[in-house]
Amino acid sequence: MTMEAASRRSFLRTSAAVTTAASARRVLGANDRLRLAVIGTGGRGQYLMKELNRHGGVEWVAVCDVYDERRAQALKLAGPSTEQYLDYKQILARKDVDAVIVATPDHWHATITVEALKAGKDVYVEKPMVHFPRDGQAIVKAMRENKRVVQVGTQGRLLPQFVEAKQKYIDSGVMGKVGLARTWYTSNTGYIKTPPPGMEKKPEGLDWQRWLGPGPKAPWNPDIYFSPYKWLHYDGGMIMGIGIHVVDSAHHWLGLKKPKSAVAGGGTYFYQDGRDTPDVVTFILDYPDNVTVTFEAECLSAPGVRTSAGVELRGTGGTVWAERYVQKIGYQYTPNNKFSQEPPYTGPGTGASAEGMVRNWVECIRTRQQPVAGAEEAYYSTMACFMAAQAFRTQSRVVWDRRWDLPG
Repeated sequence: MTMEAASRRSFLRTSAAVTTAASARRVLGANDRLRLAVIGTGGRGQYLMKELNRHGGVEWVAVCDVYDERRAQALKLAGPSTEQYLDYKQILARKDVDAVIVATPDHWHATITVEALKAGKDVYVEKPMVHFPRDGQAIVKAMRENKRVVQVGTQGRLLPQFVEAKQKYIDSGVMGKVGLARTWYTSNTGYIKTPPPGMEKKPEGLDWQRWLGPGPKAPWNPDIYFSPYKWLHYDGGMIMGIGIHVVDSAHHWLGLKKPKSAVAGGGTYFYQDGRDTPDVVTFILDYPDNVTVTFEAECLSAPGVRTSAGVELRGTGGTVWAERYVQKIGYQYTPNNKFSQEPPYTGPGTGASAEGMVRNWVECIRTRQQPVAGAEEAYYSTMACFMAAQAFRTQSRVVWDRRWDLPG
């Protein structure tokens, strides 16, 4: 038996035989294939399709993208019988789609996710879930009212080194009182990416106005299209785009929700290429849980220096840290012998992967359980980054506004 077949068989054994109907109001049996569509079939959307193909038990019904070349690439992963669309609304109108992946540029996440939930679809949406409080609240409301499953792609929650470190040293109480969580994401190449040659003129098969959608209008700019990460309104810069990963891991480890306040610093110190987000940034979040979370990021050292991203906790029980990209040493515990009798420990890593996230999402669609990175958890992690982004933009201390609370 192949590993893929064994994995699929294990998945089917653990799935519920009968579940609440998905978008088409049908009952999913243990042997039914989940019918999926992808909205946004660029590099990330295609990666998630590959992970789900390895997982098995899914059927690709439709793919959607504003660029015909990316739709064609996705069809090679989905199969020739899969329908392709330019307009995502046509996918949401289909009754034979159980769930959708939203892997569009970030400024589209909120609009499409809310509409998909209202259409009765379960959703996997990439991080950051949203850029603004009202959009996150709208997603949570639509999820609750329509009883849908939402998974957000903050994949650190299921990376084995983060899970093991949490269980062994945080949930167990070994770390004692944690007062500081340091987070970082350095040397990320996405923030220095440039367009491929020949893209000075927009390709005929790319609908630029549809790509801009709810974002600010702009003439064709290949730098925005191929590297939206640099732009405030399309990605949010390093605070929203990659800070969310490690801040969410700190939230997950410590059970954090809403920060009391945020301050931020940094600037655009080298890349004077028209971007409106910093190439060096730091921020500090204070929480009512008597813990401070810090973040630092830069892209000046990319691509020559290895990308590093992780979380380090410092508390009475010592220190524990985990890294996303290092495989030889994925996490490490160093005891404070005054309070801890645990020995030092070093554990392996896995590298960054969304495998666990998509598996968890599919299983929760079948069982109707809450996924590990649900919309409510994602809302508070995203709000922490929103506050930091506002603090940077205004060069002021931003405090939590009660209007940002989730009801109930």
